[in-house]
Amino acid sequence: MKRSRWTVATTVVVLLLVTAAVVSAATYIVQPGDTLWRLSRQFGTTVEAIVQANHIPNPNLIFVGQVLEIPGAPTTVPVTPIPITPIPVTPIPPPPPGQTTYVVQRGDTLTAIAARFQTTVAALVQANNIYNPNLIYVGQVLIIPGGPQIQPTAPPVPTTTVPTVAPPPSGSFDFGGQTQTFANPQPMKNAQMTWVKFQHKWAPGDTADAVAASIQSAKAGGFKVLVSVTGKTPYPAPNGIDFAAFTEFMRALAGAGPDAIEVWNEQNIDFEWPAGQIDPASYVNNMLAPAYQAIKGVNSNIMVISGAPAPTGFDNGTNAWADNRYIAGMRAAGAANYADCIGVHHNSGATSPSATTGHPGGSHYSWYFKPMLDLYYNTFGGARQVCFTELGYLSGEGFSTLPPNFAWAAGTSVQEHAQWLREARDLAIASGRVRMMIVFNVDFTFFDPAGDPQAGYAMFRPDGSCPACETLK
Repeated sequence: MKRSRWTVATTVVVLLLVTAAVVSAATYIVQPGDTLWRLSRQFGTTVEAIVQANHIPNPNLIFVGQVLEIPGAPTTVPVTPIPITPIPVTPIPPPPPGQTTYVVQRGDTLTAIAARFQTTVAALVQANNIYNPNLIYVGQVLIIPGGPQIQPTAPPVPTTTVPTVAPPPSGSFDFGGQTQTFANPQPMKNAQMTWVKFQHKWAPGDTADAVAASIQSAKAGGFKVLVSVTGKTPYPAPNGIDFAAFTEFMRALAGAGPDAIEVWNEQNIDFEWPAGQIDPASYVNNMLAPAYQAIKGVNSNIMVISGAPAPTGFDNGTNAWADNRYIAGMRAAGAANYADCIGVHHNSGATSPSATTGHPGGSHYSWYFKPMLDLYYNTFGGARQVCFTELGYLSGEGFSTLPPNFAWAAGTSVQEHAQWLREARDLAIASGRVRMMIVFNVDFTFFDPAGDPQAGYAMFRPDGSCPACETLK
């Protein structure tokens, strides 16, 4: 987490508490044929209440796969998968001379596509900057390198079609921790961690040298490295964000050799994005897409993770967007085309990760692990796995008192903290939906009883013990 992130957290938690106190809501995934009127009748609420809870600008426009909060509904509202239905076919414009393009169909694999166009999987991967050759999705447009100008044997799918839910993609699960000084590599390894996360607070003029030494030190110790890049100063800054300078920094950072890069952090709140300019389409078009292309142009094997929004239900359209509305906007803007994994933060839990009720703060989805995972995965229709770039549990044991805005964690013991980290990891692996989980944090020591309890999240406690090191073995 960046320096200002926990200042932000105190504000977000207060706002989230207010939201949770006045709105008890379930989440529901829009199905074909759904309308707001039909949903209001189904769940015993009103169109106006659903519009207000989800900040819907046009009540006549909702889309299949959209995740809605249903105010007043029980948290056990069943959510059924989006059925596979026929998709209208429209012709694709002819490709540029000398280049063939193909739109991925249901059931396609890179092996089958390579055989169809008389090329190789390796050539397809290189031409399209594909991080995981086992993960392509319906509607994705692929460049066919050096292929003859032949038409696909199956009808093309228009690229504007909303993808249907696909089975969870196969792939490995990566586990690691965010560390303050990287002083405990062996306990991290004992806890089955193979990744370490560093966060760089960027400003125009920075060079990749600022992180290169940390990257090489961790890699020399046998770890893979995630670098999360966010802003050095809280926003709104006088001149906003210099997107061109940021893109060039990401290009240079890719050359420093990290294994994964997270593009920004909590961009749905005004501590991380200029107030009044918060907009998922702006993030995707001005930051995520250019960064993705710059990174992949240097090393296509670097995993690109979209910036994890702040997990909040507060939404006034100026200072913050609720994360469910924000990620729906990211999806609509095509974020899945420019991210290998969808970033998520979960750090307000005060119950077992398997629980969906019982949090002192209320019923809001962000208090609970499984609803958070379902929200982020389902919003993107299964096209991408999620990456928990910050996952932690707060315990005040060993400290005089918790900050008032974190009072919801007062009942969490150190032993629960340790057990819940293990349980969250096990649930993530079993789900097949999670590509990476980074524990926040391993060994931070800063603790401000008036505002910032970073050390209360640490695996290493004030007395030097590390119960989580044992449970994670």
